[in-house]
Amino acid sequence: MAELDIGRQIRDLESLFQGISKVLNPEGLRAIVVDLEAQATDPNIWDDQVNAQAVTTELSRTKAQLAQLESLGQDIKDLEDFKEMALEDKSAADEFALELARVTSELDQLETQTLLNGEYDPRGAILSVRSGAGGDDATDFAEMLMRMYLRYAEKNGHKAKVLEISHSEGAGIKSATVEMDFPYAYGQLSIESGTHRLVRMSPFNAAGKRQTSFAAIEVVPVMAVTESVEIPDSDIRIDVFRSSGPGGQSVNTTDSAVRITHAPTGIVVSCQNEKSQLQNKASAMRVLQSKLLDAQRRADNEKRKELAGDVKASWGEQMRSYVLAPYQMVKDLRTNYEENNPDDVFDGKLEGFIASGIRWRKMGQAN
Repeated sequence: MAELDIGRQIRDLESLFQGISKVLNPEGLRAIVVDLEAQATDPNIWDDQVNAQAVTTELSRTKAQLAQLESLGQDIKDLEDFKEMALEDKSAADEFALELARVTSELDQLETQTLLNGEYDPRGAILSVRSGAGGDDATDFAEMLMRMYLRYAEKNGHKAKVLEISHSEGAGIKSATVEMDFPYAYGQLSIESGTHRLVRMSPFNAAGKRQTSFAAIEVVPVMAVTESVEIPDSDIRIDVFRSSGPGGQSVNTTDSAVRITHAPTGIVVSCQNEKSQLQNKASAMRVLQSKLLDAQRRADNEKRKELAGDVKASWGEQMRSYVLAPYQMVKDLRTNYEENNPDDVFDGKLEGFIASGIRWRKMGQAN
């Protein structure tokens, strides 16, 4: 490991860190934390529970961002101190290389986060997976994608909860709804919205022919507690039923699962994973409100585009291909970013796709 090469890499990290620090402004973050902590410790704050929830949520998010920034700054200083040992000892050099890769990856992710300055980007997300054309291959693909996003959350230490699954009579799932509960979940995962395509030798075809199947991903931001979308009771129908597992097997002896249909839009949401009907209804209403808010936002955006004379779609019908045969590759058709190990991608390795997608979207917004 050459000294000049190590020194250059550390200087590059320091330069990138300084640029990120200017954008995030750690002194400003500390001032926000002090102000929010003062509000959170006010004994009267819970007189207004909506405001209290908003304050504590923002405090948690800001403290986490500040802690990450400070930790990475210290990690870069430690790399400089570690450099001499790495040059003299091979075992230390191997350890240094691993640490350098970790710090570089985390810094790249933090840099990507600085590009997420949209109104809804800092929020959690409701991610929906729906199988498309392709029979059993499509429902199997939908389940593979659901697991991929759950693994992405797990590997990054994020909270993710499956709210509802509709199992297929054959393989896989017809649909699933997952709540991603971590800062900037929507900003990151909104890149994943669109049609995903799988090409492989079908395990469900006796002749072993190559099969193309499709699945759709929809991502909407979680509504803040201070927002509301008026939903008249006359606009919704609420059905209750028993939760079920694969193949329709009952997993609950009471009618605790809830399905809500919004008549004006045709939006249907279900929740079956909470313990009580009341909890499932609350979760389903939260998902419905998030979807209605997103639909309203998209309608406003389309109207603005129409008035501006821009009627081009921002997202193609097919945004990513997962090819397992005759060669192996996962490629984003918008950014041209690709990975040559689909197993890694299906195991949650999405950082490269998300980072390139965020930069691609930012460039489109600037043009």
